[in-house]
Amino acid sequence: MMTTATEAAGSVTGGLRLMLRLEGLALFAAMVLLYVHWGASWWLFALLFLAPDFSFIAYLAGPKIGALVYNAAHSTMAPIALMALGIALIAPMMLSLATIWLAHIGIDRSLGYGLKYSAGFAFTHLGRIGKAATT
Repeated sequence: MMTTATEAAGSVTGGLRLMLRLEGLALFAAMVLLYVHWGASWWLFALLFLAPDFSFIAYLAGPKIGALVYNAAHSTMAPIALMALGIALIAPMMLSLATIWLAHIGIDRSLGYGLKYSAGFAFTHLGRIGKAATT
């Protein structure tokens, strides 16, 4: 029998949690190195790096909608598709946007901010965040 919302949400624990967080760090580092290699604008990077976090505003509509919108902004699917399209079309701006977006997702995951469950903002696939979190 599950006793807490975190357990009900199915968050990952132990060595696998550490591995997923290290994956996030690797994604962040790779995207920053790629950004450096492309020589793109650091002003753009600074301006847009936290942009995906504005998706948390959707929590004003409730935890289910909030989780859906937040997860859409923090899943790697859209920025990877954008990056592929940017490569195919030789579109530097698309590549810059995708790289910044993936760097944001990477640093979030490395810090333990995972994809959200509808139980509430604090319940992620990487474990609970906030005051009630356990390490």
